[in-house]
Amino acid sequence: MLKLKDNMTIRNQVLEQLRNLILTNKITPGERLREEKLASEIGVSRTPIREALHILEREGFLEAIPRVGYVVRTPKIEDFDEIIEIRKALEPITTVFAAKRLNPSIKKELMDNIKKSKEVIHRGNNKKFSELNQEFHAIIDNASGKKWLQEINKTLRNYMLFYRMGNILTKEMVKTSIIQHENIVKAIISKNEEKIRKVICSDLDVLKKSVLDHFF
Repeated sequence: MLKLKDNMTIRNQVLEQLRNLILTNKITPGERLREEKLASEIGVSRTPIREALHILEREGFLEAIPRVGYVVRTPKIEDFDEIIEIRKALEPITTVFAAKRLNPSIKKELMDNIKKSKEVIHRGNNKKFSELNQEFHAIIDNASGKKWLQEINKTLRNYMLFYRMGNILTKEMVKTSIIQHENIVKAIISKNEEKIRKVICSDLDVLKKSVLDHFF
């Protein structure tokens, strides 16, 4: 049954719960999702279930099959490669926009995020670091002031979670990621577009190698 949270809509809570079930492999690739069954198990009407399934399809977690409904997609290496290349194209653009709008408040948000990330790796809390990593990129997205880039980047990063990112993180990988984040912040402060592009692409290349080494 769904435990309601005061600060979230029912649809968003259902969405969060279903996404988590997919990412933790409690709903497995190829499994069919039935609105009526999910509504009964979660304890809500079919409307928020239907809305959440539609969003999960847009995010790439589900596939809509005629006369069957929604099924969980199987992660594929070609999808992963494509998303990495799209991120290499879009994230430097987003980050350049963020650099142009950089102010002390945004800089503090980024530095505070890195500080928290360093603290959690000492505790070995990979899940928390994964959340902070998502937050780091969201800060840059928001700073860009470009709503469509924000939406597209968020969708792409959500799909990347399909590759069980939290499960493959080692302490060394996390340390490397934090160094990459520090380099990204330095590039943003420099406002040098070529430097921004190089550091973003380098970060994504490291991510790609880590996933390919551990997932496929």
